[in-house]
Amino acid sequence: MNYVFRPATEDALSYCLYRSIARPGTTSEDVEAIVSHSRRRNAERGLTGCLHYENGVFFQWLEGPWREIFRLLDLLREDTRHFEVTVLDQGMLERRLFEGWQMRQSDPEAASLFAWLADWANRPEAGDDAYVERVNAFLKAIADQE
Repeated sequence: MNYVFRPATEDALSYCLYRSIARPGTTSEDVEAIVSHSRRRNAERGLTGCLHYENGVFFQWLEGPWREIFRLLDLLREDTRHFEVTVLDQGMLERRLFEGWQMRQSDPEAASLFAWLADWANRPEAGDDAYVERVNAFLKAIADQE
């Protein structure tokens, strides 16, 4: 990927991948409400992305103007529907992966991230960097699906 210097005042296209733990007792209806709210909010902020929920864990890919992403992250850290918000990866993008998706939803019925990771977990290259690469690869594979 080619990186171009952009002044801090420019709203450059960026991405952020984070993981969080769902509040105990989170139901599929709760997740649907989160996705519905996210779609409205993200449309107003120029954000697109994907939310994957599996086994009580959220993984979310956000993309858009970097200022809006980090404003949203501040709000997400205060959201009581989840905790332990951990940014796994962030950076600049040349193009959106989830163009047209204010918030795509994925769950283990569509594809299991945990199964995807299980195949890799015992390999010698397994580690924090490889984990993030695998989560990124999983979400990018979802972006390629229609």
